[in-house]
Amino acid sequence: MTLLRRHPILTIGFAIALALTLFFAGRFVAQVVYWSDPARQEQEVQGWMTLRYVAKSWRLPPRELYEAAGLPGPVRGRPQTLEQLAEDQGIPLPQLIAEVESAIDRLIADRASEGAAAP
Repeated sequence: MTLLRRHPILTIGFAIALALTLFFAGRFVAQVVYWSDPARQEQEVQGWMTLRYVAKSWRLPPRELYEAAGLPGPVRGRPQTLEQLAEDQGIPLPQLIAEVESAIDRLIADRASEGAAAP
């Protein structure tokens, strides 16, 4: 007798667990490869990016970047691009980009000063 005939529920459960494991492992590997590319690190801030994308590119915690830039935190649903955030805030996109870049500089300077202060 085959395993499927003897234990159908266990076999199907195992197949589902295996499929989910492969799916999430594939996503993990894809993200590692994507963010390991030097071209993705410390990218120039552009309007099509979300603030989370900018934070990942600069290796900063997204919440800290939102706070440092003075922007409201992300809400559930689809993430907003910087263009959409600028429109919602009623400010020009170049001004928002300048504020985000300034926030990045402050966060990096804070990290450097914390690293220098630690013995």
